[in-house]
Amino acid sequence: MYIQIAPADIAFFRFFLEAMDNLALFTVADRFKGVLMLRYSAHQEREFFEFLDGLKEEIEIKILPNPSIPA
Repeated sequence: MYIQIAPADIAFFRFFLEAMDNLALFTVADRFKGVLMLRYSAHQEREFFEFLDGLKEEIEIKILPNPSIPA
């Protein structure tokens, strides 16, 4: 999954993700645009989306289409 956040919020996002016992892993795909590629376990999908929904109260998160899936 790809998301976009403000580049200044990347460290904040990492802090919260680590606080959730590394619920997912992420790679910074574009540090200038704040695009992150997230990987999470399928059996924790519900918890992962609950985490994202809760974090949306703190920072703006935009879910991006996966570039490897043709439109």
